[in-house]
Amino acid sequence: MGNIDLKAFGPLAVLAGTWQGSMGDDTAPGDDRDVEKNAFREQIVFTPMSPTANHEQLLFVMSYTRTAWRLKEEDPFHQQLGYWLWDPATKQVMHSFMIPRGMAVLAGGPADADSTILRVAATLGSPTFGILSNPFLDREFKTLQYQATLTLNGSQSFMYEEDTEIQIKGQSATFHHVDKNRLERTK
Repeated sequence: MGNIDLKAFGPLAVLAGTWQGSMGDDTAPGDDRDVEKNAFREQIVFTPMSPTANHEQLLFVMSYTRTAWRLKEEDPFHQQLGYWLWDPATKQVMHSFMIPRGMAVLAGGPADADSTILRVAATLGSPTFGILSNPFLDREFKTLQYQATLTLNGSQSFMYEEDTEIQIKGQSATFHHVDKNRLERTK
């Protein structure tokens, strides 16, 4: 990791490295737009970047790749690329990511440098922490809210839970697409 001082990354510092988990639980809309449950395994690789300056703002950034496979399947069913950001001046963490189905999210929330629980959220239509989707997703599976909680257990494991609230076309109640897993450090 070269000359990068991980202490400057605040609560994100422990994430640097490769993580794997095989206890994933995915509750998602199925092909018939009903509930589909998937057990999965995944790998997340966090890579610290050099500090990023936005004029007066200085951000400490972890880029990451995330790949998930249904248990006993070789091809991934989910992939995403993104960044976790720490802004020490405002004591804020941010999570930005893209999913290759045509969706981008920028979520954020308060945190201290020593926080072990990180909570971020985004809302459709927000000019700051918001959600963008391609026209098909916006019409058929409109994402209204995104919330994620990471619980950091030292430098050897962490858990997360994500709740993506979706309005499925033709259904009156919103659907909560929930993903959760426990990951352990491998490198």
